[in-house]
Amino acid sequence: MVAVAILAAGRGTRMKSSLPKVLHPLGGRSLIERVLGSLEPIAPDRIFPIIGYQGDRVQEALSHYPNLEFVQQSQQLGTGHAVQQLLPYLEGYDGELLVLNGDVPLLRTSTLQQLLQTHRDRRNGATVLTAQHPTPQGYGRVFCDRRNVFEQIVEDRDCTTAQKQNPRINAGIYCFDWQKLAQILPNLKSNNDQGEYYITDAVNYLNPVTVVDVDDYQEIFGVNDRKQLAAAYDILQTRLKDEAMASGVTLVDPHSITLDDTIVLEPDTVIEPNSHIRGTSVIQSGSRIGPGSLIENSHIGENVTVLYSVVCDSVVAADSRIGPYAHLRGQADIGQGCRIGNFVEIKQTQVGDQTNVAHLAYLGNATLGEKVNIGAGTITANYDGVNKHPTHIGKGSKTGSNSVLVAPVTLGEDVTVAAGSVVTKDVPDDSLVVARSRQVVRQGWRMTPKTNP
Repeated sequence: MVAVAILAAGRGTRMKSSLPKVLHPLGGRSLIERVLGSLEPIAPDRIFPIIGYQGDRVQEALSHYPNLEFVQQSQQLGTGHAVQQLLPYLEGYDGELLVLNGDVPLLRTSTLQQLLQTHRDRRNGATVLTAQHPTPQGYGRVFCDRRNVFEQIVEDRDCTTAQKQNPRINAGIYCFDWQKLAQILPNLKSNNDQGEYYITDAVNYLNPVTVVDVDDYQEIFGVNDRKQLAAAYDILQTRLKDEAMASGVTLVDPHSITLDDTIVLEPDTVIEPNSHIRGTSVIQSGSRIGPGSLIENSHIGENVTVLYSVVCDSVVAADSRIGPYAHLRGQADIGQGCRIGNFVEIKQTQVGDQTNVAHLAYLGNATLGEKVNIGAGTITANYDGVNKHPTHIGKGSKTGSNSVLVAPVTLGEDVTVAAGSVVTKDVPDDSLVVARSRQVVRQGWRMTPKTNP
């Protein structure tokens, strides 16, 4: 059995933010959501986020996780004090307790699995995650024998010159035998400079204790301020881009591209410079995104090109071309083989297969059939100042330049709208609609100049 404590009570004053530190976003998910994500394959029996500062806000942000048991740490008196709060919750529990930090978001599941397995294989009282850090200055040093049996932790300020040469640091991640830990927790002392109770003190009273070195020291990177948040994002981006390229994705200029790890990029997709893929987006094989495009929470089909455009909360079917400078948003649904061109905005609209909206148009709350052609400057006037209204355009219809379709309105199949028309009433199939005033020419007309009074 495995229980997990996630330390998430701190205020994070160095972030200089009204938002609790653990809720700051990193690549599409908050710091603490990333910690929770690393636990999913392990499937712990119980998970205890230990909350304090703006605890209600943290709890609300994690409300979509149904099995969390929130524990309040009203006073933040150290890591040992935080774990002490679990004593009434885990009374009679006989299993392991993983102790994680809500501001250490880059830990891999494989590392946690290795920590657990070592703990079980050695029947440890505690197992400490450590890292061989290239610049260990400022970190507590962990000392152990050749079999990785724990000896002591020495804080950096207390290290001798020789001890400071040790690159092994404490990651602040632990696995405990709960029954043994529960006997020690009530006896922790706060006789230190900070007046706090440290979970590291409990390690000194447990036996046996071994350490596990993480393969990649960057996994234990903690976030305490905005600069470290940016550094964590950089580490995450390097990881995601390496994985994407290894799976068959072409990133033309990785340094100018950003990815969320909640996206799916199929092999043989190409991501051009200055493009960003976020949220729950899926980019299917053969598609080319960018340069200069943003895709967010959208599904892009096979062999689609999105050039200098923004696509949010939308779907684009195979073999379509989007852009340059198009904006699809709010459940736009673009059919197969379509062209959505320069300076076109489409919102909450279904566009049928092989339809062209080539330039300078706005379509909102509309439904278009197959093989429709929307002329330059066409607008669906869908908002009357109070409500939104639908526009329906049948298969094979065409609108001339600078047409306005005042919703609610329906154009049948194979309708042609003359350029400059303002259509306010339904039009039947196989029709030409001209809705504009007749041109008037007055030869020899000149404006009468104004006379000064």
